[in-house]
Amino acid sequence: MNRRRFAGTLAGALGMAALRAQEAGAQEQRRTGQIKAVAFDGFVVFDPRSVEKRVEEQLPGRGVEFTNLWRTRQFEYCWLRTSGGKYADFWKVTDDALRYTAKSMKVSLTGAQHDALMEAYRTMPPWPDVREGMSELRRRGIRLAFLSNLTAGMLDANLKQAGLSEFFEPHLTTDRVQAYKPSPRAYQMGPDAFYLDKREIAFAAFGAWDAAGAKWFGYPTVWVNRGNVPAEELDTTADVVAKDFGGLVEFAG
Repeated sequence: MNRRRFAGTLAGALGMAALRAQEAGAQEQRRTGQIKAVAFDGFVVFDPRSVEKRVEEQLPGRGVEFTNLWRTRQFEYCWLRTSGGKYADFWKVTDDALRYTAKSMKVSLTGAQHDALMEAYRTMPPWPDVREGMSELRRRGIRLAFLSNLTAGMLDANLKQAGLSEFFEPHLTTDRVQAYKPSPRAYQMGPDAFYLDKREIAFAAFGAWDAAGAKWFGYPTVWVNRGNVPAEELDTTADVVAKDFGGLVEFAG
């Protein structure tokens, strides 16, 4: 074989090797980018509007105002405790926020009223489209778990009354890491528990702030924006903004 032919043959072989390597890299990228699990915020599955209804039952005419302040104080306490290194679980935070709200609005809650309002966070109904969506995700072999600020006890109580326990792997509650979302320590529970790259885990957010936090962390993020509210001004956007559970199923598929 003369030198020119040899050089041509070598170049061709190297070119084929490069193409094979490129294709292997593309296959790996496709494999890595495939969604293999979904981590859920609790309110993507459970309808928190039921809390407002419970408040209205106990405090007629004050349901919206009371619930808004209670919810705002809940999340402020979560973030303050994480920032200050003084973690308390979400049940405790919810109780503290309820007591503050009652004092702020000059409402004297009886013991029975207080207990009824707290219990609202353990008896939230699922959104109507959840069961069908969960069944489809499981049919596709996608793993499912909560990654939630709610305690394991709160999640279990809601799942039991909804009949949805069968769909979920052990809960990734922020109690595990003593830090609330949007702390990266909270979101890191997903890769650690699923043994997957974070690019293979879709995060399903209910709140716009949670969608932003998940994107900052690096999750493929679906914001299930059931309330049709605007995104936060935090210099990031979810990969998909869906109006219901169907948008999540489509993205994961």
